[in-house]
Amino acid sequence: MNKYVKIAIFSLLIIMAGFIYWRYFFVFAEGVKGGTLNYYEKKGFIFKTWEGRLVQEGFQSPTAGALQSNEFRFSGVDGDVSEKLERASGKFVEVRYREYLGKLPWRGASKHVVYEVLQVGKQNDGSDNRELPVNGQ
Repeated sequence: MNKYVKIAIFSLLIIMAGFIYWRYFFVFAEGVKGGTLNYYEKKGFIFKTWEGRLVQEGFQSPTAGALQSNEFRFSGVDGDVSEKLERASGKFVEVRYREYLGKLPWRGASKHVVYEVLQVGKQNDGSDNRELPVNGQ
């Protein structure tokens, strides 16, 4: 085979490998989200993955004059994360997630993958939680 053809094929393979890594394995963003856990369920035809939705406070609108709830759809990892989130439906939860540029079927149906649960229960809004006196006492 011609030397230039071998170099071209090798270069093309390196470029394809770099693109696949960038698209499906490169962590684009990491962060923390908090909100009320609407659902968390295991579903899928071939790859059974954990899927959930957090409803966050406030509203966002893609168009002026319309209201839409601010929700965060995510996929979860098996193990401790799934155990905690299964029992937290309807409660405030704070989760740590990674965002990828592309979805993989065995990783979940979302680009956002939750890998740690930080808090389940009451929302920490920073207010003073001391009890107020009753009847002026």
